Amino acid sequence: MKDVRDYIRTIADFPHEGILFRDVTTLFADPRGFRIAIDQLLHPYAGVRFDKVVGLEARGFILGGAVAHQLSAGFVPIRKKGKLPAAVISEAYQLEYGEAIVEVHDDAIQPGERVLLVDDLLATGGTAEAGIKLVERLGGEIIGCAFIVDLPDLGGRKRLEGLGMEVHALCTYEGL
Repeated sequence: MKDVRDYIRTIADFPHEGILFRDVTTLFADPRGFRIAIDQLLHPYAGVRFDKVVGLEARGFILGGAVAHQLSAGFVPIRKKGKLPAAVISEAYQLEYGEAIVEVHDDAIQPGERVLLVDDLLATGGTAEAGIKLVERLGGEIIGCAFIVDLPDLGGRKRLEGLGMEVHALCTYEGL
């Protein structure tokens, strides 16, 4: 029987030489692979109540929407700066070469709401940490962080666990 890893395509030297890009679009395109991924993302949270699922731009929207549907929870997108139409709060984070900013609507999460953060890949953890900070600033409680792929050599899991987060990933790949 195939597992999630079997549906993920690896592309060498993208976006830079020496990088092995883990392309989850092939997982999303396969109905069985996509179903397996959503089911496995949900598995550790069976019986846990969530009010909202937060998806990080952009592939986290695909996963987060499907997970929210399965949990009968609301979905909240965390977007790159300037993409949301109403009042927002922002959080800056460091990239390898510079800084990025993500935003969420300032009324998207209510104090005390229980939140699951979802994205396709955990690398350095910068985007996920920024998302966690936004949720917490709105008074939400992150109950877990779920990813398809973890790249442990880049330290994201340790970074999030250092913030007290529970991290769940379906598969890992060594290296960059």
